[in-house]
Amino acid sequence: MSNSLSLSNIAAATAQGLVISQLEVYLEQYRLFYDLNIVEGECLAIQGRSGVGKTTLLQTIAGFERAKSGAIYWQGQNILQLAPHERPVSMLFQEHNLFEHLSVIKNLSLGFADVLPKEQLIKAAERLGVYGQLNKMPAELSGGQRQRIGLIRTLLRPEPIILLDEPFAELDSDTRQIAAEWTREVAQQQGKTLLVVTHQDEDVERLADRCLVLGD
Repeated sequence: MSNSLSLSNIAAATAQGLVISQLEVYLEQYRLFYDLNIVEGECLAIQGRSGVGKTTLLQTIAGFERAKSGAIYWQGQNILQLAPHERPVSMLFQEHNLFEHLSVIKNLSLGFADVLPKEQLIKAAERLGVYGQLNKMPAELSGGQRQRIGLIRTLLRPEPIILLDEPFAELDSDTRQIAAEWTREVAQQQGKTLLVVTHQDEDVERLADRCLVLGD
C-alpha cells in the first residue's frame, strides 16, 4: 500500500473550512457515502427522505458514529483522528440534550472552560422566551422549552462548527421563526459554520446559504 497522498486528498487537507472527503459510513446493512465542502461561516441545510443518512452525517462529524474510510478536515486537520470531546464541534441532537439532574442555568453553563457568557445567555433566553425557566429542572419543561434551551447552549458554546438536527421540530410557527432568526444572527456574529438537518423548507429559507438534498 502506498503511503503517498492523492492530489484530491492533498487539496482537501489544505482547504479552508469543513471538507468531508470520500467519507464512507456503514449503518446496519447500508453504505453511506459523503463528499462535500462547507465554506467557513456558511450555513448548509441538509434535507432528504428518512434513512438517507442526514443524522448519521452529523453524528460522524461529531464523533458518535465511526467512519469506515475517508476523512473530515477542519482547517486542514483531519478531525476523525480526534476523540469526540476534542473536536471543534457543538451538536444539538433531536432528543436528550439536557442533563436531568441539573437546573436549566447549570445546563446552559456546561462547556465553557473560561468565562461564562452570562449576559449572552440571559439575552438569548429572553429572546427565545425561556427566561422564566432558567431556575427550573428539565423535567418541568415542555418539549419546545427543552429544545430552545438546548439550542442556546449549542450555539453559544465556543466551538466553531455547529451541528443542528431538526432544531425547531417542537416549536410552533411563530417561535420557530424567532428561533431560526436568532440562530442565523448568532452564527453570523460569531462566524460559526452551521450544518442544519431540517424537513421544513421555511427553515432553509430563513437560515441557509445553501441546501444539500441527500439521496438525489
